[in-house]
Amino acid sequence: MTVSHHLKHFHELPIHEFAPDDTRHRPAAGEVAWRLALEYDAKHGFEELWRSFLQSVDPAGVRALVIGPWWQGGYSPVRVAVEAMAAAADRLPALEAVFLGDVTFDECEISWLEMGDVTPLLTAFPRLASLTVRGSMDLCLLPVRHDRLTSLCFESGGLPATVVRAVSGSELPALERLELWLGVDEYGGDTTLDDLAPFLDGSRLPRLRHLGLQNSEFQDEIAAALAHAPVVARLESLNLSMGVLSDEGAAALLEGQPLTHLRALDLHHHYLTDEMQQRLRQALPGIDLDLTEAEDAGEDDEDRYVAVAE
Repeated sequence: MTVSHHLKHFHELPIHEFAPDDTRHRPAAGEVAWRLALEYDAKHGFEELWRSFLQSVDPAGVRALVIGPWWQGGYSPVRVAVEAMAAAADRLPALEAVFLGDVTFDECEISWLEMGDVTPLLTAFPRLASLTVRGSMDLCLLPVRHDRLTSLCFESGGLPATVVRAVSGSELPALERLELWLGVDEYGGDTTLDDLAPFLDGSRLPRLRHLGLQNSEFQDEIAAALAHAPVVARLESLNLSMGVLSDEGAAALLEGQPLTHLRALDLHHHYLTDEMQQRLRQALPGIDLDLTEAEDAGEDDEDRYVAVAE
C-alpha cells in the first residue's frame, strides 16, 4: 500500500483547491476545507501562496486547511508553512482542523517527507479540534496542553518514539481519537511497547473513544497488550490495521477482555489464517470487523511487511 490519492473530504467538508487566479467558483470560506499546494513548476514559494490565500478568502471564516506539497518553486522546509499559519492565527479564529502533508507517493514517498516541529500548530490555535500530520522525517512535537483537540493522527512509515512520548506527555483532556502509524525502524520508527503504555493503562486521555496503533512490525505484541489494557473498555473503535498481525496476536485479543462492546475493529492488511478469520467473525458478531487485504501468512515471519513504509 502507498498513499496514492489526495483527500476528497476533510473534517466532514469537501476539499477545494485554492487557485489565486480562479475567482469564478470560489466557495464561501467556511463551506470547504481549503487545500493549498504548489505545482511542481511553481514560480513562487509557499509564503506567496499563503499571502494570496489570506487576501482572497475571508480568513475569519476558514474552518479547515489541507496543506499539500509546500516545497515547489525552490526548496522550502515545512517550518515555513507551519510558521506562516501560526503567525496568522489571530486572523483564523474559526480554524478547527489542519491536515499537514496531503502528499501522494508520486509527489514524495511518505518516509521522505521532510517535516519539522509541528508544535506551533497546537500552541497557536487553542480552538483547533483536529490535527493530522503525514510524514515523519525530522518530525518533532513537544508536550503541550490543549483543551479543545479531539482528533490527533500521525501517518508515517516510521514514527519517532520522541513524538509518541510527546503525545503521551501532553495534556489533551478532550481527545477522542488518536491514530499512530508506527512504521518500521529503517525509516525512523523506533517506538516500543513501553512507549505505548501510557495510552493503554487508561491513565491518560480520559475521553478517548477511538485508538489506532497501526502499521507496526510488532502488531502481535500490541494486540497482546491491548487484550488486558484498561483503556479498551471505554473505546468504541479500535484500529490495529496495516501491520503484521498474525494468528498469535488475534488469539491474544480473543482470549483477553471482552471486545463485543466495540462498534468497529479494523484489522485490514493482516497475516491471519482463514481459520483465525472465521474465529474472529464468530466471536465478534455485530461488530464492523474489517479483515480485508489478507496477506499470505506463510511460515517465514521475515517475509511479512507493513502496509506503509517507504
